[in-house]
Amino acid sequence: MGAHLARRYFWDAKLEPDPLNMPTFPPDYGFSGRKERVMVATQKEMNDAQLMLHHRDYCAHHLIRFLKCKRDSFPNFLACGHEKHVWDLCEHQDYVGRMKEFERERRLLERQKRRAKSESSEPQ
Repeated sequence: MGAHLARRYFWDAKLEPDPLNMPTFPPDYGFSGRKERVMVATQKEMNDAQLMLHHRDYCAHHLIRFLKCKRDSFPNFLACGHEKHVWDLCEHQDYVGRMKEFERERRLLERQKRRAKSESSEPQ
């Protein structure tokens, strides 16, 4: 996903989606029956666990379980390996999903530009 830095500054910046802004295309564009992602952990659970803002994502429920396990089995720091693995796996899958969404947005912007160019070049 770091290639967007070079493409954004040296090539056509209009074809590169801004990673800090929301996608411009609807999430179900080109898909049939795509489900929306939902947060599993509630706001109360995240407040009770005192999670930092950067940890409040789609994997917060796994992090809460991991932190509770660490608290409950304090001297034995190796007891929560499974919970940590599940949380790390969720974070990785979330990252890969965001990369795929970024790439989808970039391709749809390219497609939109190609279609606009072909419509403008057609004789009327």
